[in-house]
Amino acid sequence: MVRPWARWLGLAVVVAAVALPGGAQVPEVRVKDIARISGVRANQLFGYGLVVGLAGTGDSSGAFFTVQSVANMLARLGVTVPASRLRVRNVAAVMATAELGTFAREGDRLDVTLSSLGDARSLVGGVLLQTPLQAADGKVYAVAQGPVVVGGAGEQAGGSKAQINHLTVGRIPGGAIVERGVPTPAGEASVVSLVLLQPDYSTATRVAEAVNRALGGSPATAVDAARVDVAVPPDYPGGLAAFVARVEAVTLRPDAPARVVVNERTGTVVIGGAVRILPVVIAHGNLRIEVRSEPQVSQPPPFSPGQTQVVPRTQVTVTPEPGALVPIPGTNSVQDLARALNALGVGPRDLVAILQALKAAGALQGELVVQ
Repeated sequence: MVRPWARWLGLAVVVAAVALPGGAQVPEVRVKDIARISGVRANQLFGYGLVVGLAGTGDSSGAFFTVQSVANMLARLGVTVPASRLRVRNVAAVMATAELGTFAREGDRLDVTLSSLGDARSLVGGVLLQTPLQAADGKVYAVAQGPVVVGGAGEQAGGSKAQINHLTVGRIPGGAIVERGVPTPAGEASVVSLVLLQPDYSTATRVAEAVNRALGGSPATAVDAARVDVAVPPDYPGGLAAFVARVEAVTLRPDAPARVVVNERTGTVVIGGAVRILPVVIAHGNLRIEVRSEPQVSQPPPFSPGQTQVVPRTQVTVTPEPGALVPIPGTNSVQDLARALNALGVGPRDLVAILQALKAAGALQGELVVQ
């Protein structure tokens, strides 16, 4: 029997040499794919509501807030019922969340996500009652209502239970109607600010240069690593909307950071194309730990009161597997590193250890991000 952790007892030895410069060629992208317009953003909405019509899978009487909510709702409708007399197994208290789009207007519809607050078993078949959705400022911007869609199913009877997917979270596609829009700071702006999704001084400078080449003159200025200001001509044909569309369509080659992202929990490794490796030699070898257990029969002496016993005999053997010494020749690019590691036959977790050793030895020219 080979222990499952034995294959990860590897050894990575790295010897660094001279550096090899060079940059990775990245494709051209649009400005709208790497930046957003400052002030143009979505807003989050939330609200508390009740899902009714459940087939006995709602909250129990222990969820007092659900009982009280039903009692308050009935009181507003002119029906007075003591909360202690209510049974709410067909009702579930939920939190409703939605995202108000950047240019949402009155009458537009939003998708709503519902999440159970109490101990309901399932929201399948339920209907959300009218639920106001408010933003962080406390104002109501939308109202949600409608049948709940749950991407799962489940049944239980006689102590047995079968369930597919999650049953206490559902959605109402287009279930909220926008009652109030959020003003967007546009229309008469004299300067449009582009905010980079990944701040970088080189990319910000390239964005400004590309916009200036496309529009002529120098209307664009890189303010910092995350912001580029573009002056809006007062007489641009089509107004501000046409100008922003023209700027967003400008293409450029963003600077690609030299970065290696490692997730030790899943063994996932993502290596950027700009990462460079100094000329190195990598030696890798594993220890094979084998534990054998064989039954051995122990017989008592003749005419003795002893009994025959089966005694396990355990033997542990540690064998170092032959390692490999593989140099990384050529341009020392990611492809060369991948080719060398494939020749070693390393797995994802071994690759994590080797990359960390490369970084510690100074041979990995890039940022190593361990998640």
